[in-house]
Amino acid sequence: MKTYKHYLLGVAVTGALAVGTSACNRELLTPIPQTSVADVSAFSTVNRIQTQLLSLYGGSSITAGGGLKDGNFYGGRYVIYGDIRGEDFINELSNLVTGADVWNLNPTNSTTAVQNLWQSAYSTINKCNIFLEGMTGGGAAVVCDALANQYIAEAKLIRGLSYYSLLQYYARPYADGNGANPGVPLRLTGIKGTGQSSIARSSVSDVYAQVLKDLNEAESGLPSTYTAVSDNTTRAHKNTAIALKTRVYLSMQRYADVVTEANKIVNSTAPFRAASGVGNQLVSDVTTIYGTAANSELIFALPMTNTSGDFPGTQNQLAYYYSPIGSNGGVGNGEYSLNPRGIIAESSWTSTDKRRSFIRQSGTGTSAKSWLIKYKQPTPYTDWVPVIRYAEVLLNLAEARVRTTNSVDAQAVALLNAVRNRSDAATTFTTASFASSTALTNAILLERRIEFLGEGLRNNDLMRLLQTIPAKGSVPAKAPTEPGYIWPISSSELALNNLITDN
Repeated sequence: MKTYKHYLLGVAVTGALAVGTSACNRELLTPIPQTSVADVSAFSTVNRIQTQLLSLYGGSSITAGGGLKDGNFYGGRYVIYGDIRGEDFINELSNLVTGADVWNLNPTNSTTAVQNLWQSAYSTINKCNIFLEGMTGGGAAVVCDALANQYIAEAKLIRGLSYYSLLQYYARPYADGNGANPGVPLRLTGIKGTGQSSIARSSVSDVYAQVLKDLNEAESGLPSTYTAVSDNTTRAHKNTAIALKTRVYLSMQRYADVVTEANKIVNSTAPFRAASGVGNQLVSDVTTIYGTAANSELIFALPMTNTSGDFPGTQNQLAYYYSPIGSNGGVGNGEYSLNPRGIIAESSWTSTDKRRSFIRQSGTGTSAKSWLIKYKQPTPYTDWVPVIRYAEVLLNLAEARVRTTNSVDAQAVALLNAVRNRSDAATTFTTASFASSTALTNAILLERRIEFLGEGLRNNDLMRLLQTIPAKGSVPAKAPTEPGYIWPISSSELALNNLITDN
């Protein structure tokens, strides 16, 4: 197996990502055990092609194979950084390994987070590129056309999501200059050896264009549903691509496009549900979303198991960061408590709201702290990582409708109510609740902070709106014009790529 310092062709198979059989399979579609397949034969059989595909989803810091589920990427830290850059968490241990400099808004090129997230994201992208080239180079002929189209679409969705994710940390928001600023290197061919790294940064606009191209092509090639219920959450399907496009367009402030995409999977009146493909909808009880099982609200989530190499790995796990230590009633390491002046202090978030059950207090008086216990599985921390939920699509659509109509839009209010009422039956908004479209937009943004606390979306929301990152604890506010508003480029990339420029 050929390797490059930062971009590995790994084929670690995750046990929770099983693939169903199909009438057009030319041999039994059961993943081969975790192994390595030489480039020359990696696409020679259906089993090996499938193993390559599953490795795009899989991967952890333990296997060092890259993949979306790597602990340094969507398996944990990408989500965590999206929260701790914002104002709703307080760093407790001052540990640089677990993101203290990210929380302080002062990471450098050589910061662990800056280097490892970049490396993991590009490793995942490289695996996608190599897979796509392998399919074009002969792999597509090994499987039937339907499977070839599906597998290619899955790889494109993962690549598109990876590039979008890089933009949220290493590039200026799209709203700053309409995407004209430097983005990230747009690598669309596989790296299999040395001397292939030098490439200049594409513009933010060009990278977003590639993200949308990947997601549009993914939507076309992905299946509407899978036979296995769990695959409808852990594998990409048409609704996954559509939902992610609502996120991408929201980040670009292309609100009319958000409405167009969301309307594909959100009917016009409550109760809201996807009318085609997977029947995505809100679950009735918010406390049942998280854990170790699929459900209708989790459009896309990354499963974890107790199998070695199939969980995020040391100091990457969501519960490890947010849950208090055992003596305080948790299962984690108590790395980040909830900011008492953050979202939990919001008076409109009522005490009877079910989402308040995700908050646990420890200590009394001046020693009192609050903790997020949304993720409850003990070591090795097998809570599935939510990538995108149906609740986000509803709130994306609500915000986009307000911004496109510049009004207190009735459907937007209904969408907001769907999310709020699910957890807080005592609170119901009407159009009369809001004096202006701005007041309704602010209510939707506030609902996002409550609903997605601990799910990594706070950074995205601050960036896309070019908002100042609020002060927290000892950390002062960070304005969009200040150094550190976005991350520097990884020092490893700067050393390897002589065409790259820093932020």
